[in-house]
Amino acid sequence: MTKTGEITFALDQRLCKSCRICAAHCPRKALDMNADGRPEMTRPEACVACGLCELRCPDFAIRVGRAN
Repeated sequence: MTKTGEITFALDQRLCKSCRICAAHCPRKALDMNADGRPEMTRPEACVACGLCELRCPDFAIRVGRAN
């Protein structure tokens, strides 16, 4: 899990099939694919926790939100 300020990004490696849909739908381009082909929060300052990556993930592998 990546926690940056108030935003959290969690990826379940077991569920992710590296489809790239999450990165393609990120309006702020905060996600990139790592060497394993899995999404990674590379620009956390750009993330606004809109949740599009989570909503578009066909495998329910992503959780994004605001920390309490």
